[in-house]
Amino acid sequence: MTIELTTQRPVLPVLPEVDEAAARRALREQIAGLEAELATAVVSNGQRAPLCGGGGAPRLLDLGDLERVRDELAVSLRAVQRAAGERGEREESYRRLREELLLEPERHPFVRISNEDVGEPGCHDWHVRPRFGLLGMLMRWWRVHISSGCP
Repeated sequence: MTIELTTQRPVLPVLPEVDEAAARRALREQIAGLEAELATAVVSNGQRAPLCGGGGAPRLLDLGDLERVRDELAVSLRAVQRAAGERGEREESYRRLREELLLEPERHPFVRISNEDVGEPGCHDWHVRPRFGLLGMLMRWWRVHISSGCP
């Protein structure tokens, strides 16, 4: 009986050839698109732009650095969009409350809503006050006073 000893060669993974120029071009296009979206979102919502870059001296970024920049831009874009959505919801709730003030001021005593709260320019305030001071407050005679604007 003969025993054959076979030695297995280690299997080396075959790495696909990567066209680095095409990958860099694709990443740069993605970064440019994200920067444009971020700029549009920041300008249209009146927000401050988040700081993303600032890596020091100019240099050629490798694929890993380009991916990191792309990911940071995507995170910043989502944060700006989320903040804009929250702000829009808050402004809409103030608009609804302003309508309720005008319809039923007695249900919202001493509530004050400004143009800034509803996302509109100007200095107007809607303020629920009692008509005729203390007597109006005791008699539940409420009215909405709309300020004339900026001082």
